[in-house]
Amino acid sequence: MQFKIYTENNDNSLLLIIPLVGSNTAEILKEKLNGYSVNASLFSGKKDTSYQLELNGRLILLIGLGEKTDSSSIEKAFRRVLSKNKELVDKSVSIDFSPEFSSELIESALVGFQLGDYNIGFFKQKKEDQKDFTDLEVNILSSISELAQTINRATKTASAKIEGFKLVDLPPNVITPEYLASWAEKQGKTHGFDVKIFDQEKAKAEGLDAFLAVARGSAKAPKFIIMEYRHPDAKSHLGLVGKGVTFDTGGLNIKTQGMVHMKSDMGGAAAVLAATQLIAALKLPINLTSIVPAVENSVDKDAYLPSEVIGSHAGLSIEVIDTDAEGRLILADGLSYLVKNYQVDQLIDLATLTGSSVGTFGYECGALFSNSDAISDALREAGMQSGEKVWPLPMWENYRSEMDSEIADIKNYHGKPIAGAITAAKFLEAFIHEHPSWAHLDIAGVAFGDSEFSKTKSGTAFGVQLLLKFIENQL
Repeated sequence: MQFKIYTENNDNSLLLIIPLVGSNTAEILKEKLNGYSVNASLFSGKKDTSYQLELNGRLILLIGLGEKTDSSSIEKAFRRVLSKNKELVDKSVSIDFSPEFSSELIESALVGFQLGDYNIGFFKQKKEDQKDFTDLEVNILSSISELAQTINRATKTASAKIEGFKLVDLPPNVITPEYLASWAEKQGKTHGFDVKIFDQEKAKAEGLDAFLAVARGSAKAPKFIIMEYRHPDAKSHLGLVGKGVTFDTGGLNIKTQGMVHMKSDMGGAAAVLAATQLIAALKLPINLTSIVPAVENSVDKDAYLPSEVIGSHAGLSIEVIDTDAEGRLILADGLSYLVKNYQVDQLIDLATLTGSSVGTFGYECGALFSNSDAISDALREAGMQSGEKVWPLPMWENYRSEMDSEIADIKNYHGKPIAGAITAAKFLEAFIHEHPSWAHLDIAGVAFGDSEFSKTKSGTAFGVQLLLKFIENQL
């Protein structure tokens, strides 16, 4: 898409979009439509409403956002434009923002507008009448002074989120550990960050034994991906780890239902990869080290066994109770490696880790665990601001004993139908080498799911804007 800033005197696009927020909808409309009024019974600006009309040969789309709106709501409302109203759009479109729209709200609107062009029909044959909005001209009218900067941010944010969508939505015969490694290297060259890839031999030399154990059952070679973004004006160093299980059969504890959706088990990796792309693209003044342990958890003669005792980068021995509790094993090595090799001030991991978190929060928010009130509060606030909400659960030490093993230092699953998300977090805590500012985000219920924009479950890129807001709030 090509975004342009325009004035009322030089725009002639066939479709004009007018978003409305606040209580004086009628007055704003009269001004925008040169005295023409719309009956309030047809359109009053109520949230999640829209209305189409033709005026002087021009098509006009009114978008109601209610008396108060937020970034998440406006993004969704604008995503509907291209997702559900493609027939209204031809070669150009104009969006007229009233003074009620801050730069933040305009950014969210433009992000959402671009997301509307995304669909998951990657392998469908293209129809002759299928519209392509690659060269769509989008004219923007607003009184804010930093409009060009806002458009630039929105474009980069939308690009990162779309990558986050794709990484989850593409099938597991495409999204392999090798694919993720190649993706990281390509983005590193494009956006200016360094990338290191450990193959099996290098991972073994580095002591990443838990990571390698999960990979044993797959024909697809694992990749331990490290991304290093550095900024000369950085005053802090953030470490991210994302669970990158490109497909999860459950291993020998094979899943008995829902396996078709397990291409989504790298939702944490998708968030970390896309967030790294965005942070580098925006050139934020921060140092960032991101790690994605990428594996496929499959089944063959070499697959790791329930009751095995395996090693780990941290030096702790792990009794494998359940091979379907594999995500915490690769995260354990990722966290340990990051803390031991990089001096990060804050440490965050993201993972589609447990069904227990979904049982607690449903599909409304992610589960937040932390050993620091400061980072926990900062993430919770960033979540409320971005619309990617996370909420804390306790990390009391009494839960740690649930992970005690008779034969090893720790076991990977307590085997009980209670406190599953909490005990998983306590397992991970054992591998952070007592880092004082760590947070674990269990995003199993929010990284992939049903939405109005797809007929099947699809990726959400949950975590990308949460991390962006978290970082920028501290700059």
